[in-house]
Amino acid sequence: MRLTIIGCSGSFPGPQSPASCYLISQEYEGRTWRVALDLGSGALGSLQQHISLDELDAVCLSHLHPDHYMDLTGLHIVVKWMPGGWTADRIPVHGPAGTDERIAIAHGINPDPGMHSEFDFRGWTPRQPTEIGPFTITPVPVRHPIEEPYALRIEARQEDGSVRTLTYSGDTDSCEGLIEAAKGADVFLCEAAFEDGRDDHLDGIHLNGDRAGAAAAEAEVGRLLLTHIPAWTNAQIVHEHASRRYTGNIAVASHGVTYDI
Repeated sequence: MRLTIIGCSGSFPGPQSPASCYLISQEYEGRTWRVALDLGSGALGSLQQHISLDELDAVCLSHLHPDHYMDLTGLHIVVKWMPGGWTADRIPVHGPAGTDERIAIAHGINPDPGMHSEFDFRGWTPRQPTEIGPFTITPVPVRHPIEEPYALRIEARQEDGSVRTLTYSGDTDSCEGLIEAAKGADVFLCEAAFEDGRDDHLDGIHLNGDRAGAAAAEAEVGRLLLTHIPAWTNAQIVHEHASRRYTGNIAVASHGVTYDI
């Protein structure tokens, strides 16, 4: 499985990266499968540097804050108005209940019919796996101030029959669901939006480096990639504090970089 960082800026697009979007891809049974994990503000343009949009097999949303799903509006325009017509199928969009209505309202159109002609909206059921080609994606409820926030556990079947696992935290503070989703993952793509020492009084919203590192250690993951770091947060401080709690392989996710899992 390959993980490409399309956007990793927290809460809003930063000067070096769009907001949250991560492309996973896997060769399987004679073709390449491609799924976007979130499609936040500014991500659609960057995504096109890596794939043609009609190669996208699905979009999987962790929750419905704009920095994680708002560029569905742009993708809708591509599907609806592409000269010559969109030749691929409707794009499956997996997400929290009400995704279809929320994105239609954000785009300024009537939710009925909304974007149903362009997207095949499918609601998550907590802890119920969804199959997309070689990927098995399981949404696990986490802790964030919005309805239905999820971490996503992605298990990818390899051509040799083995399975590789990526866990994407979505947005969350420390909670049992995060550890459940990350347990034993090969790579833990974990948000760390809050800066240690500056935001310690804030609770129930985001992780900082210390709490992200503690979660990685408890879940016994193979590698920790810190992400969703806003422009006003010092990534070096976040990394330093995470490494005090987690002694394994650790790095800060970088826009445009591809990681093999």
